[in-house]
Amino acid sequence: MSIAELMSALELGIIYALLALGSFLSYRTLNFPDLTVEGSYTLGAAASVMVTIGMGPYVSLLVAFIAGSVAGTLTAILSTKFKIQPLLAGILMMLALYSINLKVMGNRANVNMIGERTIFSEHDTLVFSLIVLIIVVILLFLFLETKYGFVLRATGDNPNMVRALGADTDLAIIIGMGLSNGLVALSGALIAQEQLFADANMGIGMVVIGLASVIIGEGIFGTSNLLRRLIAVVLGAILYRILIGFVISLGMPTTDLKLISAIIVAIALAMPVIREKLKLHQRKRAKTANISSKGGEDHA
Repeated sequence: MSIAELMSALELGIIYALLALGSFLSYRTLNFPDLTVEGSYTLGAAASVMVTIGMGPYVSLLVAFIAGSVAGTLTAILSTKFKIQPLLAGILMMLALYSINLKVMGNRANVNMIGERTIFSEHDTLVFSLIVLIIVVILLFLFLETKYGFVLRATGDNPNMVRALGADTDLAIIIGMGLSNGLVALSGALIAQEQLFADANMGIGMVVIGLASVIIGEGIFGTSNLLRRLIAVVLGAILYRILIGFVISLGMPTTDLKLISAIIVAIALAMPVIREKLKLHQRKRAKTANISSKGGEDHA
C-alpha cells in the first residue's frame, strides 16, 4: 500500500467518520435500527451538488445537514407517533428518499460539479475534513453531556425508566434521529465535494459501513466513557477505510467492496462469540492439563 493510497484512505476515513457518528447515535445510543441512512447519505450528496452549482459550496454543507435531519426526523415520527416498527419506518423512508433524491438532482440519476468551485478546490481535503470532524465531535460530546443528552442516551438504554421519570422519549428519539441523519447527510455532502458528483445509488451499503466503523472502533479502542466511545467510532471509521484500501492495493476488484464490507462486519459482530469460545477452549485445556498433572502425581 503506497503513501498516496494510505493518505486517500485516511481522507475518506475522516469523512466517513461523520457517517459512523450518525450510526452510533441511532444504533448504539437510541437502539434504533435505522435504514434511512442509505437515503439520507445520498440526499446530502445530491443537495450538496445542486446547491454548490447554484449558490456555492459552503452553504451546501448546511443545506445537506438540514435535509438529512428532516429525513431522520420523519423516520422517527413514523415510528413514535404512528407506531410503525423502527426497521420498517426506515425502509419506508429509504424508498421515499430514492424518488426524492432523483427530484433533487433534476430527475437525473447522477449529476457532477466538474468545473465548479468546490470546498476541496480551495482547501486541502485532509485538513478541512479533519477540522469539520473535530468540531462535530466536540459539539456532539457537549450535547450528549447536557441534561437532555443524558435523556437521549437513557432512552436507548431504558425507555420505560425515562418515561417513568416524566421525560418525553418520543421527542428524544425524534431529535436523536434528526441529528443522526444530519451527520450522515453531511458525510455524503463532503464525499460529493471530494468526488465531484452525486449518484442516486451511492448510498447503497452505507448502513454496513457505518456499523462496521462503530463495531470495529468499539471492539479495538474500548467504550469506557462517552468521549472514548466517540473517539473509538472515529478511529474505527479510519481503520475500516485503511483496511479497504489495503485490500484494494492487493488487487481486489472494486466491484467486490460491498462483499468485503459485509465480511468485515460479520467478523466484527462475531468477535465477542469467537473470544468467548476461545476463552472456554483455553479453560478446558487448562483444566485438562491440571487433571493430567494431578493424575501423574497420584500415580507417582
